[in-house]
Amino acid sequence: MAIWEHAYKQALVHPVKSLTAIFWTWKLLLFLVITLSPGPGYDTCTTLLPRNSDTSDPAGNFGYAGLPAILLRFVRWDSIYFLRVAERGYLFEQEWAWGYGYTKLLSSLTSIFNRTDDMGGAAKIAIVGVGLSHLTHFLSVLALYGLTKKAFGTEKVSEKAFCFISALLHIITPAGAFLSAPYGEPVFSLLNFAGFYLYASALHSDRLGKSATRDAQLILAASSFAIATTVRSNGVISGSLFAYDCIVLFFQIASGGVSMEAVHRLIITILSGIIVGLGMVVPQYVAYTSYCTTEALPRPWCQRLIPSIYTWVQAEYWNVGFLRYWTLSNLPLFCLAAPMLAVLILSSAWSFRTFFRASEKGTANEGNGHQESIKHRVLLQLAIPQALLAVAALTTYHVQIINRISSGYPLWYWYIAAHVLETCKSHKPENRAYTTAIQGMAMYGLIQAVLFGSFLPPA
Repeated sequence: MAIWEHAYKQALVHPVKSLTAIFWTWKLLLFLVITLSPGPGYDTCTTLLPRNSDTSDPAGNFGYAGLPAILLRFVRWDSIYFLRVAERGYLFEQEWAWGYGYTKLLSSLTSIFNRTDDMGGAAKIAIVGVGLSHLTHFLSVLALYGLTKKAFGTEKVSEKAFCFISALLHIITPAGAFLSAPYGEPVFSLLNFAGFYLYASALHSDRLGKSATRDAQLILAASSFAIATTVRSNGVISGSLFAYDCIVLFFQIASGGVSMEAVHRLIITILSGIIVGLGMVVPQYVAYTSYCTTEALPRPWCQRLIPSIYTWVQAEYWNVGFLRYWTLSNLPLFCLAAPMLAVLILSSAWSFRTFFRASEKGTANEGNGHQESIKHRVLLQLAIPQALLAVAALTTYHVQIINRISSGYPLWYWYIAAHVLETCKSHKPENRAYTTAIQGMAMYGLIQAVLFGSFLPPA
């Protein structure tokens, strides 16, 4: 409990400075664990990266395209594909499973390092990828802190502590090493949190009667979600915010009649939803023009009603599909994902329950306080994409990835932070499970770092 009492006090002093110090201390610890872990064990795919002609180390620890040995520890699993695609573009059809936006970002940033040296393209991309992940993870911590302040306020001491602890949890998220390596998750988290922040800001602007500012913030939020979708396809789920708003507006028009204001809101909301959808459509269009308009024998997916290369390669090459992952051999992976799935489901239920209880008491209505109304609205609507993500991971995805892709969704951080604060206040034995869960998150992060650095499952 001492660490949370300390965090509670730090929230009143210099929260951003405290978060910064904790973040870089944790990152340094993970860096040391990853780089000092034993050599490649389960897989040696990192050795497929281009080698210099004078390389003689068969273990793949030194000399690969001038890539420093210390950074090879971060080039594991999917990041190998990211580096190769960023280096020479999409060559094979199955590579379209990897985020188009992320690989293009890596390639663009790497092009800045255009000086002549003996370091190969993969080496430069690895350096850029590791640096980008550290930077965007740090910025996403600050974005979550800002989003939490925007949604819950900081007038009370408990609210300040709540904002601080929520951001603190994002530092030690179970995504762990994947937020330090060349992966899209930290970039996605930053973009998704930024989108949620802009959406919450639009709700504030709406309550203050600033319709032009509200519209601009909604468009910007949708744009952030769209870019996030190009990094990770599950970003499109965040478009459910606008789908919910459309449904509410349709009911308002049906019950209260058509008005210029209602039509205006509906147009902006629909436009925002379309923008989010473009994050999925544009990369698919690029692939369609590459495979379906230039080849004499187009690929099978080109003939589909919705010709999506992403859904094709996920199903054809990676066996992604409804209940496809439900096999006995994958049971250990379901067990690995079970704690996070449980937290996502419980926190979504907590959010829905909090909103409906507030509605019954009248505290979720407009006349019962600007901040309270915003808080309950945000709790309700952010629960929708998170619940959809949990269901998709359980039924369709490779379930174990939920431990890392959940890092970009704020609701479950709020859920744990709320119960930790309740534990600090009341010392109820039943709430101590949440502080224990946080200790487990930190332990999992360190264990995962060792496995990641050694190229061993279940990282």
